[in-house]
Amino acid sequence: EPVLLSGTDGVGTKLKLAFLMDKHNTVGIDCVAMCVNDVACAGGEPLFFLDYIACGKNVPEKIAEIVSGVAEGCKQSGAALVGGETAEMPGFYPEDEYDLAGFAVGAVDKKDLITGEKLAAGDVLIGMASSGVHSNGFSLVRKVFEQELTAEGLNTYYEELGTTLGEALIAPTKIYVKALKSVKDAGITIKACSHITGGGFYENIPRMLKEGTRAVVKKDSYAVPAIFRLLADKGNIEEEMMYNTYNMGLGMILAVDPADVDKAMEAIRSAEEIPYVVGSIEAGDKGVTLC
Repeated sequence: EPVLLSGTDGVGTKLKLAFLMDKHNTVGIDCVAMCVNDVACAGGEPLFFLDYIACGKNVPEKIAEIVSGVAEGCKQSGAALVGGETAEMPGFYPEDEYDLAGFAVGAVDKKDLITGEKLAAGDVLIGMASSGVHSNGFSLVRKVFEQELTAEGLNTYYEELGTTLGEALIAPTKIYVKALKSVKDAGITIKACSHITGGGFYENIPRMLKEGTRAVVKKDSYAVPAIFRLLADKGNIEEEMMYNTYNMGLGMILAVDPADVDKAMEAIRSAEEIPYVVGSIEAGDKGVTLC
């Protein structure tokens, strides 16, 4: 009983960084990731992807760079790039700016849909490491690093980041399609799954829960990437706000039966992602507790 799944999204104001750095070959990966991760989160495998680029001036070399990132994202997720649209809109967008969005369509057998219905107290939460900020909360990032948003500022090397500020911020969103497929192929039932995007832990994790279940996440169960500490310190942002805006180092969280934890961790590692046991499901009001 095949079920079609779809996801649509854009890259948001992370594009402003691409303009400043004049680096356009990774934002396409972000665009694909934001769509295919949502499809994978429901248990599906992406079939195909289409992109939409709107720009002030069509500079073929720049469009080719953007599309090369889209193609790379499709390659990483096993989706076919079947087409797209490039709209030149002078007077609407500045000449050197553009917007990028897209959508993915995937499929899943009805019995393999991840719905959260079989979730039970005692189930274990496994988080997969993110590559950094991914594609959410960049309006706040830009506000915090307002002074650094110059070619020179973004090229500044930060010891704690182990890279330049620009490279740390523009790192493309992780695509978790292969890791989730690896878990499924290992014969493990993913009971619930949450793609940690805008709204962070507090808004995304409850979406995977059924009534009467509560997710408990242990904050010290994994290392929060340095970019988030830098952001919080420099912007004087409260911890709760950070967890309500960013992925804080976990791009995808899934719930499995306690008996399947080791096998699931192994399957995720075999897909070259980094898993952590980050918490558990308890009986209680639908929501998330961070402790």
